[in-house]
Amino acid sequence: MYRILLVCLGNICRSPLAEAVFHDVMARRGLASMLKVDSAAIGRSHLKEKPDRRAIACALSRGYRHIEQIRSRPVKAQDFLQFDLILAMDESVLRALQRQCPQDARHKLDLFLRFAGHEGEAEVPDPYYGNAEGFTKVLDLCESGVTAIVQKLNLPS
Repeated sequence: MYRILLVCLGNICRSPLAEAVFHDVMARRGLASMLKVDSAAIGRSHLKEKPDRRAIACALSRGYRHIEQIRSRPVKAQDFLQFDLILAMDESVLRALQRQCPQDARHKLDLFLRFAGHEGEAEVPDPYYGNAEGFTKVLDLCESGVTAIVQKLNLPS
């Protein structure tokens, strides 16, 4: 089983949206036994909280029901051992992960959009201080990124 961890600052906006998209893609393609996806935070201000209400509304508007099951959690030391790939939503999150990550696991770290081969933006913008349109943009980026990652990992479709 291949394991992916998605990480943002609070684990209430970007990484839960990406996790919800992954879960939908996994369910539709029958990949649940081949791929495990989770999300986490580098910050500690929202621990155990549900995703932001705007993230939930945006995800549900496109049928991503898994978002309702997600609760914010911190990145833990064992995550660097247990996950095969750890994808940060922006450069500041990536730098924080690099500071926490043991040297022998640093090869697992990358930016979500860069790993997906996304042309243009390298970072998923943080929509927290914006409006609903920001969440829609993030969800669009997550959808294209997840599709590209599943293809890149050569998982059956």
